Parts: sequence; structure tokens; C-alpha cells
Amino acid sequence: MSMITASAWVPRGAAAAFPTKYDVDERELTRISKLAKLQLEDAKEDLDAVQNGQNNHERSGSSPEDDDNDEDVKMALAPKDADDDLKEYDLDNYDNDDAPKDGETMVMFGNARSLAYHQSNDEDPYITMQENEEEDEEREDLQVLGSDNMVIAAKVEDEVAHLEIYVYEDEVDNLYVHHDIMLPAIPLCVEWLDLPVGKGTADVNSKGNFVAVGTFDPDIELWDLDTIDSMYPNAILGQGGEETKTENGDEKKKKKRKKSKKANDDYHVDAVLSLAANRQHRNLLASSSADKTVKLWDLTTQKCAKSYSRHSDKVCSIAWHPKEATVLLSGSYDRTLVAADLRATDTTNVPRWGVESDIETVAWNPHDTNYFYVTTESGMMHYHDIRNVPRSPEMSKPVWTLQAHGESISSFDINPAIPGFLATGSTDKEAKLWNVQPTGPSMVVSRNLGVGKVFTTKFAPDSEVAFRLAVGGSKGNLQIWDTSTNAAVRNAFAQRVGPVTGEVKERLVGVDEDSSDSEDEGGVEPGGEGEGEAGWESMEDD
Repeated sequence: MSMITASAWVPRGAAAAFPTKYDVDERELTRISKLAKLQLEDAKEDLDAVQNGQNNHERSGSSPEDDDNDEDVKMALAPKDADDDLKEYDLDNYDNDDAPKDGETMVMFGNARSLAYHQSNDEDPYITMQENEEEDEEREDLQVLGSDNMVIAAKVEDEVAHLEIYVYEDEVDNLYVHHDIMLPAIPLCVEWLDLPVGKGTADVNSKGNFVAVGTFDPDIELWDLDTIDSMYPNAILGQGGEETKTENGDEKKKKKRKKSKKANDDYHVDAVLSLAANRQHRNLLASSSADKTVKLWDLTTQKCAKSYSRHSDKVCSIAWHPKEATVLLSGSYDRTLVAADLRATDTTNVPRWGVESDIETVAWNPHDTNYFYVTTESGMMHYHDIRNVPRSPEMSKPVWTLQAHGESISSFDINPAIPGFLATGSTDKEAKLWNVQPTGPSMVVSRNLGVGKVFTTKFAPDSEVAFRLAVGGSKGNLQIWDTSTNAAVRNAFAQRVGPVTGEVKERLVGVDEDSSDSEDEGGVEPGGEGEGEAGWESMEDD
């Protein structure tokens, strides 16, 4: 199994030109030792719970069939006759040194006198490569140019969860994996952060290159993208992070709290489904969870500042208002969405809208912040005016609705540089581009990009690459689609596309894979089967 569940772009110039290697100093060793100890304690608790359950089952009685199974286990654990065959090798004394024979003296490194020693490697004729030559070559391979974009992809491959950090070189149509980060559980959402976290600094004016990751675990992990080969996250938001904090340099003496599934005001207790960084107050991060709550985190203290319970089911998507920095939009499986000022103390009387099915994504219109979009499980797209608040969710009246896909709209994005340019992705394996005008939306192009069921569609954040769209899905491959090379897109947004002479070949950039791997995964190479007329639909012919 291989799939990409979420993605995010890193703006140009945000990444360090030369990432650093993970360095385990004394302070870092103390921190990761605490994390490892907590993981070991959790494993012991789980094992004790299983053993206690088995003991209770034995005291309550068991069936003859269970007794037979117990006998089989005892036989499996009993010593084997084959162990007797190992006695001839005398493994108990394997590490004991043999005593020297008469007349012999024991000498360690007896041929040391014949070895040649050089003060410098430059004098050693057998060392032909300079000391720093290999390091310089590796450093050059890891370099990220100012014209490069990083793309973060949350991936599951063969039941191994990790982040793949890509570098996209637009000028040469190149996309490659720069490094990866191992995760403890299947990732569900990622959010790029420009604030350094977990480095002992609380300066909100400093800049960084970090990512927040939400998984099936209730904790949120924060990783430094400019550090490779990291073993543990820089910080953890949640109960796991609270238990590693110290007071005055000493570990807290209070007893470790058992994990609870009951929602509370301090941390999530179920999967984290959505993350949203506040771009105006950079120390604030919002998260929504399957525990039906929305939480506001202060990244400088790494604690939950406020918790909100405004939905009756899983909260699957959240988005900050582009201008009103305290207004958060949230959508839930209870088929309602709420736009509320998080400073308000009244949590019941909040603006609430309703839709026909479970909500998948919510997003504000960055080009006209009085409006917001909602996509649903039934393939519908709604466009609402925040000034038109209904008396009840059932009385909601959107500006317009659109049956955009035949199945769930699992991903949605708005181009930050080009007004009215939208992208949707669906479990029907189609990625569609839309042109929204005052008269309503119209489809520009629909295409099967060979990524399987589409789980993520994200436009690049920089104006130089505004037409680039990252698409990933159930087949585990990431594609960067230069939508400006599509004739229908050029016609729809002619005022934003430069003049083109001659025939333009459509650009679709992915990671180069071995042909055998592509065949095994059932992937479709650009220009191959599924990429021709049968693979995409357009309002204009090329």
C-alpha cells in the first residue's frame, strides 16, 4: 500500500540553502531519552493491560478449546530437544579468552610494530581522497537554491508512515526527494510554519522552516525542515509533549497520567484531522480533531491556549480568515460549519450554516474575504456570503452551489495569485480546474493525472510559479502540473499568462522511478495510457 494523504508548499527562500545534519548533543540526548522513556512506558502499560485481561479471562473460566490453545502455547514455550545439540559448541564459555600455552606470551596487536603511522592523511599514500572532499560533495547535493520550492508530502508506504520533502526546480522541470522524516502513525494533515519551535527561543520575530503534522495519534508533531536525519520532533503539542516538559531543569515528580479518551481543554484525545497556522499571529496554530473539538495552540509555550466544542461530530477542516486574524472557520461531519471569533466567550450563539452531507473542506476566498467555500462528501461545492447568516443551519442560502464531482471532493484549493482560479480533487480520480466569475463557476479542464484517488491539490504560493499545482493520491506518487501549459487554462486566464508562440507541450513533472517500480505500482507515466484524450476533458481543444 502506498498513498499520499496531504501536501504543502514551502515558499521560495524560506528553506536554508544548506540544511544541517542532526546533531545529538547532551541537551538533545536528554530530551530524546525522555521521549524514548515515555514510549517504553506506554508500551509497558499496553502489555500490562493485555496481560491483566488474559488473567481476568482465566479466572472467569475458559472453554475446552481455550485450554487446548493454552497447552499448545506451553508446548511452544517449553525447551526443545534441539537445544541439546548446542551443548557441543559450549556457547556459555564462548566469550572467555583462551589461556596462553606454555612458553607463549599474550600480546595485543602483536604486529603493531610493522604498521606505518602518518601524522596527517595527506602523507598517507593509500588515502587519495581529501578529508573534506566527500563532505563538500554531500553538502552540494543537499543545497536548496533560492529559486527552488520545497513540497511536503505526507505519505504511507508499505505501512510505514513518513514525510517526503521534495525539491522542485521549475526551470529544469525536476522534482526529487531531498530527505524524509519518519512518523509514528499515518499522517492526515500538514501545515507549514515559519516560526522556529523547540529551539529554546520565544522570539516571535524570528524566522524558521518547520512543519506541523497531524496523524491518527492525538499528538501534533513539529519538525525542522532544515535539519536532516532527525530522530525525534523538535516539539510535541499534546499530552506527549506535556509529559516531557521540565520545571527549573528538573523532571516533574508527579505521577504519569494515563491516556484518556475523554475530550478535555488541554490536548486532543483522538486523531488530528486539520491544522491551520495563523499568518498574522505567527505563534498561533489551530487544530481540529475527531474528538469533536478545535484547539488553539501557543507555539512559544507549546501549550493549548483555548479549546472549543462547537460541533457534535468530527471536525474535519478549519481555516483562518485572511484579514480578521481571530476569526476561524470550521466544518464538521455534523454537516454544519461555524465562523466564530475565538475571543468570544459565548460558544453557543455563533454563526452556523448547514449543507446536505458531511463536510470535507472549508476555505475563505482570499480575493474577497466576505465569502467562503465548502466542499462535501456528495461532490457538491457551496459558495457562501458570511454576511448572510441563516436563522438555523437548515435555512442556509448559498450564493451558488455546484455538483463538481460524482464522488467526494477530498481536496480543494484556491490560487493565491489568480482570482477565481480553483482546483478540486476527488475520489473519482479526477482533478478539475475551475474559473469562478461573478456569473458563477465554469469548469476549465478535468484530468486524470494517474495518481489514483486524489487526496491533495495545492497551488504553489509564489507568483513566479503561480500556475503550478501539486497533486497526490492513493497511488503514492506526487505530480506537479504546470496548468499554464494547458490551452483551456491559457484561454480562461489569458490576462495572467504570458504570450506563447508555437506549440506548447503540457508539462507534468514527477519523480523519476524505475520502470519496474512503475509497473508494479500501476502508475501511469506522463503521456502514457490515461494521459491522452481519454485521460482528460477540457473546455477547449489543444
